[in-house]
Amino acid sequence: MKSPLESAPVSDAVDAAPEAARGGSRTVLGAALLGFFLISLDALIVTVALPDIGRSLGGGMSGLQWVVDGYTLLFAALMLSAGALSDRIGARQAYGGGLVLFALASAACGLAPHLGVLVAARLVQGAAAAVMMPASLALVRQGFPDQAKRARAIAVWTVGGAVAVAAGPVLGGALSASVGWRWIFFVNLPAGLLALALLTRVPASPQLPARLDGIGQVTAVVTMGALTYGVIEGGDQGYGRPAVVVSLLVAAAAAAAFLAAQAKGAHPMLPLALFRSRVVAVSLVVGFMLNAAYYGGVFLFSLYLQQERGQSALHAGLMFIPMTALVAVVNLASAQLAALFGPRVPMIAGQLLGAAGLLALLTVGAHTPVWVVAALMVPVGLGGALTVPALTAMLLDAVPADRAGTAAAVLNTGRQVGGAIAVAVFGALLAGADTFLAGMRGSMLIAAAGLVLTTGATLTLPRAGRRDAET
Repeated sequence: MKSPLESAPVSDAVDAAPEAARGGSRTVLGAALLGFFLISLDALIVTVALPDIGRSLGGGMSGLQWVVDGYTLLFAALMLSAGALSDRIGARQAYGGGLVLFALASAACGLAPHLGVLVAARLVQGAAAAVMMPASLALVRQGFPDQAKRARAIAVWTVGGAVAVAAGPVLGGALSASVGWRWIFFVNLPAGLLALALLTRVPASPQLPARLDGIGQVTAVVTMGALTYGVIEGGDQGYGRPAVVVSLLVAAAAAAAFLAAQAKGAHPMLPLALFRSRVVAVSLVVGFMLNAAYYGGVFLFSLYLQQERGQSALHAGLMFIPMTALVAVVNLASAQLAALFGPRVPMIAGQLLGAAGLLALLTVGAHTPVWVVAALMVPVGLGGALTVPALTAMLLDAVPADRAGTAAAVLNTGRQVGGAIAVAVFGALLAGADTFLAGMRGSMLIAAAGLVLTTGATLTLPRAGRRDAET
C-alpha cells in the first residue's frame, strides 16, 4: 500500500522560510528523501526477522510484539507534537537532531545483547522518527518555494516511503538470512550518514514561536503505552492478572485526562473541533483500519511462513513482493478514479478489495502452497493503495487550509496507532489460541469485519470532497 507515513504533519514555519534558508533544492530533497526512506523502512523491515530475533534473544511472542510496537508506539504518540517542535527549533535543526538520534538508536538495536535493550532502542528509534517526519517534509517545502515544483518534489519524497514499504519485508528477510538480523538495523547507518552529509549543505531553518502541549503529550504517551502493554501482556499472561488490569485502567484514566486537556487547553495538540467534520472522523477510523489490516497482516504472515511452513527469512520476505509490486500503479489509478468519480469510489472499492482479500486468507491452511498464500495477500496491499490517496485528498479538502497540517498529522497518527494495536491484538490472539492457524484466522476475520464497517462509514460521506464543516 502507499507509504503508511504519507500523510505527515507539515510545519507551519516552512512557508515563512527566507530564500537564504532554502539551500540547494536537490540537496534538500535528497536529505529529506533519505530520512523518510529510513523511517518507512524501519516500520516493516524488522517484521520478517522476528523469528530469528526470537531464536537469538528469546522473549516469546510478547517480546517480539514489543520489538515491532516499541517503534510504532512512540512514533505515533509523539507525532502530533513533532510539528510544533520543528517550528520551534527550525526544520533543519530538528531533522538533523532526529537523524543523529535515529542512527545511534539503530546502532544500539544492532548491538543489543538482550531483548530488553532491543525494545528500549526501538522506542528511541520511534521517538527520533517522530521528530524527523514533519521536519523532512518541512525541508522539502522550504527548498521548493514554487508551488508546481514543490508538488513534484513532494511526489518524489513520497516515493521514498513507498519504496521502503515495498522493500522492507524483502530486505529484512534477505539481510537476516544472509548476514544476520542485526544488519537490518546497521543498514540504516550509511544512509543516515549520507543524509547528514547532505544536510550540512542546507542553511539553518528559521525558528518560530510554537507552544507545546505538555499535558496532552504526556497523557497521550501514557495512554498508548498502557493500552499496548495491557493488550500484549494480557494475551501472554491472561487479562485477569493484576498488572494487566491496572495497565488498562491507567490507559482509560490517561485517555480521559488527554481528552480533558484537549478540550480545555489553550494550545491543544489535537483540536477536538476537527472532529465536528464527519469527513475527518470517518477518515481517521478508515486510516486506522487500513493500517491495522496491513501491518497486522505482514506481522501474521511473516510468522506463519517461517514458523508454520518452515520458510527461510529470505523466502518469507520474497513472498511479500506480489503484495507490494503494483502499489505505485494503483496509487496513480486511485488519483485518476477520484478525479473522475470523486474520492468515495476508490475508497469504497479499496476497502472492499482489502476485506475480500482478508476473507480469502481464511482458507489458508497448513499445506496451502506458498505461492497461493502470496497471491491471496495481493488484494490486501492493493486495497490500501487504492484507498489511501483518495482518503488523504478528501480529508485535506474537508478542512480549512490553516488546519491541513494538523489534520494530516491526526490521520497519520491514527494510522500508526492502528498498526500498533493490530500487532498487539493479533499477537494476543495467537498466544491465546489452541493453534497458530486458529489465532491467525480469528485475526483476519476481525480485520475483514473492520474494513466492512469502515466501508459502511465511508458510504455516509459526501459524494464530492467538499468542506462539510468549518473546523
